[in-house]
Amino acid sequence: MKKRMNGMNAHDIKQIIVAQRLFFETEQTKDVNFRLKQLDTLSNGLLRYEQKLLDALKQDLNKSAFEAFLAEFGMILEEIRYVKRKLRSWVRPQRVPTPITLFGAKSRIYSEPYGVVLIISPWNYPMYLTFGPLIGAIAAGNCAIIKPSELVPTVSGVLSEMITDLFLKEYVTVIEGDAETSRTILEEKFDYIFFTGSTHIGRSVMKQAAKHLTPVTLELGGKSPCIVDETANLRLAAKRIAWGKCLNAGQTCIAPDYLLVHENIKEPLIAKLKANIAKLYTNDPLTNENWPHIVNDRHFDRIVRLIENENIVTGGKSDRASRAIEPTLLNDVSWDSPVMQEEIFGPVLPIITYTNLDEAIAKVKEKPKPLALYLFSENKTNQNKVLRSVSFGGGCINDTIYHIATPHLPFGGVGDSGIGAYHGRSSFDLFSHQKSILKQTNRFDLPVRYPTMKNGLSLLRLIFTRGKKVEQVQEKYDEKG
Repeated sequence: MKKRMNGMNAHDIKQIIVAQRLFFETEQTKDVNFRLKQLDTLSNGLLRYEQKLLDALKQDLNKSAFEAFLAEFGMILEEIRYVKRKLRSWVRPQRVPTPITLFGAKSRIYSEPYGVVLIISPWNYPMYLTFGPLIGAIAAGNCAIIKPSELVPTVSGVLSEMITDLFLKEYVTVIEGDAETSRTILEEKFDYIFFTGSTHIGRSVMKQAAKHLTPVTLELGGKSPCIVDETANLRLAAKRIAWGKCLNAGQTCIAPDYLLVHENIKEPLIAKLKANIAKLYTNDPLTNENWPHIVNDRHFDRIVRLIENENIVTGGKSDRASRAIEPTLLNDVSWDSPVMQEEIFGPVLPIITYTNLDEAIAKVKEKPKPLALYLFSENKTNQNKVLRSVSFGGGCINDTIYHIATPHLPFGGVGDSGIGAYHGRSSFDLFSHQKSILKQTNRFDLPVRYPTMKNGLSLLRLIFTRGKKVEQVQEKYDEKG
């Protein structure tokens, strides 16, 4: 086993980047068979390191094996399977139409890797949000440097051990360290940067990337609304909302952040939410060995402060020693309340009522564009109105969270919630530069392009204003001698 790299200084980091650039220049990573082999290596490595990763997730987040497989392992393995199945077709040059004004030429798009990419992953889903982007980077033919979050040190250590075991460091490597290490890394020039985290840090990443004109993808967050109208199936809505909010103890960037419910159904919905929380997470979640914990003391204290002086319907208790907070429903929350001023990122769900859907939509649009939106409704008119009126990254109708689980749907934010989207083909495209090539014929050379052509302007007008084909114009030219 190679020694893990830890606590690197600027010189060490620079040397890694140089080594990866040299390896990339060998063009090994551009071979589709090489890429497929590396995806196999990653898939097999995940299974080999399964128990170590499960133990690490339990240690850092108290995440159960069931939740880890549902929201991390399973989706990674499915993504790899899908990408492997499609990759040979994706890497082929794509032939596209050529306009009639370029008669005789052929147009193709070549997908080429950027080179050395940086993946900065967060702590809340440290496996999925590391390996998800890595799959795309490998599939597209890049080398990759991974900076995992220091807030989950056990997981970070296992990730580093696993990547060091599976790959050459000049191909894929992990750099561990704190926020200062991240700042040092970002001083260097990369060919692409993929960041998942808070909007605040995302701005800093983009600012650093701008110094080198490095393209970025920012997967951020925000306050994702969940709207429930009068026509909703309350039995299923309550169950799916409770699950989506409490997954990973609410530490999910696409968790429902607040509930907008029609005033006529608020009370029955709250009753069903309480019942489902108890059913899914027991009547005493603080002693439930599978209830995830808040990542650190700072986040724990922040969440506890957010629910102070609020009308707690259920939950509200916490244990600082274990950093556990009960699933908590807050009723009659004001739009001006502290809990509505920031992304909660915890198991707390504020409930606000509305009287008509237009009112609810207007309030959502007053806030920055969210990463996700969820609507529970059986009314197609209402469904279409929300989809048409509100800009957001992605979401579900009559469910929560699950739009992230399909490789066929691109995942990403808009505005303050992010830039760029990935998963499946979108990941391949994200980590690829689309190189456009026009192959011109040498069988003939149309003179209409040259300024020496007689009556050239009038012939150009025929082409561009009347849609005449170049060969038709050429015939007119030949007839006139």
